[in-house]
Amino acid sequence: MPYRAPVRDLRFILDHVVDFAQVTATPRFAEASGEMATAILTEAGRIATDVLAPLNRAGDKHPARLENGAVLSSPGFAEGYRAMAEGGWVGIAARPEHGGMGLPISLALAVDDMFAGACLALQLKPVLTKGQIEALEHHASDAIKALYLPKLTSGEWSGTMNLTEPQAGSDVGALRTKAEPLGDGTYAISGQKIYITWGDSDLVANVCHLVLARLPGAPEGTRGISLFMVPKFIPDAEGRLGDRNSLRVVSLEHKLGIHGSPTCVMQYDGAKGWLVGEENKGMAAMFTMMNNARLSVGAQGVGLAEAALQQALAYAADRHQGATPLAKDGPILDHADVRRMLAVMRAEVFAARSIALACAVAIDMASATGSADWQARAAFLTPIAKAHGTDIGCEVAHLGVQIHGGMGFIEETGAAQFARDVRITPIYEGTNGIQAMDLVGRKMQDGGEAAFRLIDEVQRGAEAARGQFADLAGDLWQAAEALREATEALVAQPLNDRFAGAVPYLRAFARVLGGHAHLKAALADPDRVTLARVMLRRILPEHAALLAQVREGAEGLYALRPEDLAA
Repeated sequence: MPYRAPVRDLRFILDHVVDFAQVTATPRFAEASGEMATAILTEAGRIATDVLAPLNRAGDKHPARLENGAVLSSPGFAEGYRAMAEGGWVGIAARPEHGGMGLPISLALAVDDMFAGACLALQLKPVLTKGQIEALEHHASDAIKALYLPKLTSGEWSGTMNLTEPQAGSDVGALRTKAEPLGDGTYAISGQKIYITWGDSDLVANVCHLVLARLPGAPEGTRGISLFMVPKFIPDAEGRLGDRNSLRVVSLEHKLGIHGSPTCVMQYDGAKGWLVGEENKGMAAMFTMMNNARLSVGAQGVGLAEAALQQALAYAADRHQGATPLAKDGPILDHADVRRMLAVMRAEVFAARSIALACAVAIDMASATGSADWQARAAFLTPIAKAHGTDIGCEVAHLGVQIHGGMGFIEETGAAQFARDVRITPIYEGTNGIQAMDLVGRKMQDGGEAAFRLIDEVQRGAEAARGQFADLAGDLWQAAEALREATEALVAQPLNDRFAGAVPYLRAFARVLGGHAHLKAALADPDRVTLARVMLRRILPEHAALLAQVREGAEGLYALRPEDLAA
């Protein structure tokens, strides 16, 4: 079954679950209401369905390749990228003064969801550019903004982020790339970076690299890292491209999935770069880009889950294998276990999508109002949206393979590609374990206030629903109360004990938020009650086992000797 963009589901969640109306009630985003939002979603859905989705298989079968030092893209990717760039989708949330639409992150994230579900390998290219645009908007000098932002926003140039080195993965502070001042305000950048998504491209005129490097005499660790703009071709003040910079693609990685997205090893040999932000403050600037990308990656997980679900449902409705409880020769969709898998898949996609969009709304409200409470809410929800959205992407994609049975293990059906492509999403832009540690560490420095405000909101929603759905509302209220008690215990734990239970805590919080989203959906639309029941009665109970792990702390883990873990 060809992919169809879930415009209706996205519109419903924006209208009835995450209260997008409060975003468009602000002066900053007033123009994004009503018909404008509908037009944006509809047109993005058309491009995803008609232009990008047909390229997905070609990108997998005919990967990007490196020839004579240049990266050549998969068949059809040039046309697909052109549709995104010329339609203004790269600059959907960028500021209008640089050619952007200036639309809310909420709408931009809905577009990310659809484009990723259609063709993740190609969608990655504008995602990195959008993150670079935001980093430059917040941290770059006026001269760099004026030169780079219009070209990046139009999609004529594209952006990357260069953090990882062979010896410096999650420990970014161990990087060795050097930046030597040249005396004219520029720097010579030397070193090697790995895992650079779309590090080179024949789709754009210039590739602009944001590179973390260390200045002479800089402090050790992350306190001594600076950020530099290092373009493939050096532009003049008018944006005309001149000499090629001293950088090159050494090789492309051979990956499990997303074959159409070139993952480059980059070598910088005294390449000319310009400082972005202050000296030794590079991580703050790069985190602006990473936080933008983390939420988009959460949407990637949801988008791939949607695509896998659509294909599995079509297969289950068409595949006949003897008698079922409903017919002598019915489709496998009629079997209880297949129904269970599909119901769980749909409920999970809806919940994870709602969490991601709720995070986007919080970002928009923080941006539009400057409210510290909205900023704290956005910061708290970001690791949940990223980690849970991508975990669910993997789980739903694997259920899709299971529903196909033996045919799911055969590449020609396409079910396996979803499972392979989505597997990177829990890893890049900060592994999901790091997201969970961030949630229980930095995001709990307020003593749990942001967490408790969300729990209060869930319980108020459950109270409001008791009249219509007493059993479901009661289940959700009790789960939220258990989460409250676990959060109180968590903030009292030493940090490493928190880390030991961080992943189950994040998932338990996502379970409660997902139940809240489904209950709101049921209140808004009676046709969604049966799906809400799947979430609240079959999936939400998982929270109890997860929260039991949160209370265990780290002692039992460290009591294990390495030989206890060996065969």
